[in-house]
Amino acid sequence: MTMTQRIDALLSAAVQAGDVPGVAAMVTDRSGCRYEGAFGVRVLGQPAPMTTDTVGWIASMTKAITAAGAMQLVEQGRLDLDAPAARVVPEIATIGVLTGFDADGRAQTRPAQRPITLRHLLTHTAGFGYDTWNPEVGRYQRAQGLPLMQTGRTAALHTPLLFDPGERWNYSIGIDWAGRMIEAASGLRLGEYLTRHLFDPLGMDSTRFRISPAMRERLAKVHQRDEEGRLAPLMDMEVTQQPEFEGGGGGLYSSVADYLKFVRMILDDGLGNGNRVLQPATVAQMAGNRMGELRVNPMRSSMPARSLDAEFFPGVPKGWGLSFQINLTATPTGRPAGGLMWAGLTNCYQWIDRDSGLGGVYLTQVLPFADRRSLPLYYAFETAVYDAVRQGG
Repeated sequence: MTMTQRIDALLSAAVQAGDVPGVAAMVTDRSGCRYEGAFGVRVLGQPAPMTTDTVGWIASMTKAITAAGAMQLVEQGRLDLDAPAARVVPEIATIGVLTGFDADGRAQTRPAQRPITLRHLLTHTAGFGYDTWNPEVGRYQRAQGLPLMQTGRTAALHTPLLFDPGERWNYSIGIDWAGRMIEAASGLRLGEYLTRHLFDPLGMDSTRFRISPAMRERLAKVHQRDEEGRLAPLMDMEVTQQPEFEGGGGGLYSSVADYLKFVRMILDDGLGNGNRVLQPATVAQMAGNRMGELRVNPMRSSMPARSLDAEFFPGVPKGWGLSFQINLTATPTGRPAGGLMWAGLTNCYQWIDRDSGLGGVYLTQVLPFADRRSLPLYYAFETAVYDAVRQGG
């Protein structure tokens, strides 16, 4: 079978089985699209079909885009990977390391032993966390009366460090802080900076923090899976459209067709849509492991309705670039060592294989993250791509 036949059969069967309400997926090489397909509906109970230009909340797939924006400013000398981030965003220096809680439930912190850098933020080694995977972060938020990240209020960024910068990897809000650094260095709101310097040059007209009327016409809703495996749309769930800060770690809406343009730009060493947005050396820097001997750890859920325990390819050692997970040996899907990937909370996934010149984007709108039906479908999609390539399809 051809690649198209393999993937069409796989995705359509998953929709028919009720594994996902709708799914859109695309594959690219360095010269153009190799596969595109979409099946199911944008919202269960409504007729609008899923399409490759369907818009969804891509959540943490935002992170790689924000990192690319930060690296543009590093190229220009306006940001420095290894200088204290507090030179650009002074308030980050006030954040201490959590040591515990006293008998009255008050949080106890101490000063960090070294300053946080942009490199720490982009590699998730700064010491920050997320309440979804770190219950102590949630306890601190409650003790200090902090707003949650989804409120879009700046005070939500002031959660504590869980360890001293550089000590280990922990998935975190670090790239939201990197987004604040972009704003401080550029003088622009994050969404405006990314639009001017990435989205417009790459032709990504359906990728924004604020959902435009044209995007809303193609919007898919997030669905929640219950304990019996049934899906229902969350009709009111939406990233706040009037935030104090635009979430560089997870606030974007996009489509697979749009995000594929970003993937192809990374495959093509910073060139996309005829425009150079990054230098080849910068892309190479982003695509290499940038946290030394540290390794990516499993993410243990503290909110099962939002995320299950999550680790991609258990047993495969994984590093982190600026800002992608990197599989340091080959994966069971067929991706060779050195591949890049990450994902979004709503079970959307992307990978970039600069060795083979292939990349793919997969979008569903399903919670919890690492869903027991959507994540295996993504793995099967990627596997089908490599099987087809090996067999000349």
